[in-house]
Amino acid sequence: MRLRASFLALLSALGAGAAQALDYRSVAETAVLYDAPSQKARPLFVIAAGTPVEAVVTLDTWVKVRDMKGDLAWIERRLLADRRMLQVRAERAQVRTGASDDAALAFEAEPDVLLELVEPAAAGWLKVRHRDGPQGFVKVTQVWGL
Repeated sequence: MRLRASFLALLSALGAGAAQALDYRSVAETAVLYDAPSQKARPLFVIAAGTPVEAVVTLDTWVKVRDMKGDLAWIERRLLADRRMLQVRAERAQVRTGASDDAALAFEAEPDVLLELVEPAAAGWLKVRHRDGPQGFVKVTQVWGL
């Protein structure tokens, strides 16, 4: 009976965690991601600076993150920045001069291009900036990292 109560409490705690808002961060500098929260763990891959990731679990100095492809890995917390970057997931993201399909096209971005989130806009649009300077508005559905 005690084991069953502990199991139900664990399920309840996990369910409560799932209801929390998603926490997206960006990688501060090029970094190695590992299969466990330790530098002695097996390195999985290298992730580029600016890449947005979703923080799934945080343990002291390590964070388990998910990338746009859904891969999970561990990164040192110090290598994550608060600066919000978005990654283009559309075949060709259209960045417009205003938050409307009728606004002029500012530029287009290929898949995996990183855009800095400047500010959320109205009705499913985001104000973004390309690293070369151009700014505009992109539809939420064309990027990942929110």
